Amino acid sequence: MAEDMRVESVWTGADLVTMRDGKYHLIPQGALVVRAGRLVWVGPAAEMPTFIADQHHRLPGGIITPGLVDCHTHLVFGGDRSQEFEQRLNGVSYAEIAAQGGGILSTVRATRNATEDQLVASARWRLDRLLAEGVTTVEIKSGYGLDEESELRMLRAIRRLGASVAADVQATCLAAHAFPPEFKHHPEGWIDIICQRLLPAVKAAGLADAVDAFCEHLAFSPQQVTRVFEGAKALGLPVKLHAEQLSSLGGASLAAGFGALSADHLEYATEADAQAMAQHGTVAVLLPGAFYLLRETQRPPVALFRRYGVPMALASDANPGTSPALSLRLMLNMGCTLFGMTPEEALAGVTLYGAQALGLADSHGSLEAGKVANFVHWPLARPAELVYWLGGELPCTVIYRGERR
Repeated sequence: MAEDMRVESVWTGADLVTMRDGKYHLIPQGALVVRAGRLVWVGPAAEMPTFIADQHHRLPGGIITPGLVDCHTHLVFGGDRSQEFEQRLNGVSYAEIAAQGGGILSTVRATRNATEDQLVASARWRLDRLLAEGVTTVEIKSGYGLDEESELRMLRAIRRLGASVAADVQATCLAAHAFPPEFKHHPEGWIDIICQRLLPAVKAAGLADAVDAFCEHLAFSPQQVTRVFEGAKALGLPVKLHAEQLSSLGGASLAAGFGALSADHLEYATEADAQAMAQHGTVAVLLPGAFYLLRETQRPPVALFRRYGVPMALASDANPGTSPALSLRLMLNMGCTLFGMTPEEALAGVTLYGAQALGLADSHGSLEAGKVANFVHWPLARPAELVYWLGGELPCTVIYRGERR
């Protein structure tokens, strides 16, 4: 490296939590050098070569982590379900709520009735809560429109959100989220529309970075998911899957066989699922928010994922029905207290492995030369403090693509 390289900025004065290889790999009194929005040098400040920097930022101690990655959200939707939440706590059953027109179909109705501008505005409020806590990369799914027009409107709203915030926003087409009421007695008809019309339109318009589905006894069967995945693969779109949340259907193994970026939830995943995911490099995305709100007792098999070397990500699963979570940092604590992850595993889950679950591990998720300069300064002594503190707003300075956000 030429010692007189001109760069935009140099950041010193804090310890670096690099998360290289999914480990802390702490560098006391480190330095980050940014050029053209990317890191060009990472290491101890005392060993830094000479750079000609436009700006030199000296931080007052603390730690720097990679920008946080929320790799599974449903932030775009119409209405809310707080009334149903209150009803459930007052003893009203899911069946009774559904009979009153509640549940996911109430969100579908509200989403279909919302304009694109309304969807963007309501989602922006929720997204801003995540960004305030250090999130610099977020995935957002469709899946509450459940007709062609509404699904495309949701995906356009996600793209608009990505263009309006200082964060990297990935869009996922989750048209196979639930069966539209119009296809209650003809489920294959909705699969036909997804495969033959919707996915080609999404691909042609560049509206999605991946395709997702919900494989469960109350949603889509493995055979139906296979059809959706074959359609996605034919179009060159990566896949991921909601799998093994409520029962074991082999969805995680199915997803792994398609080379899926991730399989998500996974409370009922088996050893065979873990083996398949390890073999194909599929990330296990764990979602403690839904586990908590639904008061589940079956925990995802973290020990199996460790044994077979399956990367584990954590995400908010922010959605109106089962995880109205607007704090990825809270998910760090839940991943440890509810699922038995270590603080190091949890932090890897919202940095490097969250990025891997989006197909972005080559450019995001750790502090390494060549990667995008997304990082966060925290006035903390140790990385475990990010997991330890419950609630409140930890002050942080977010750097997105080398610029203070």
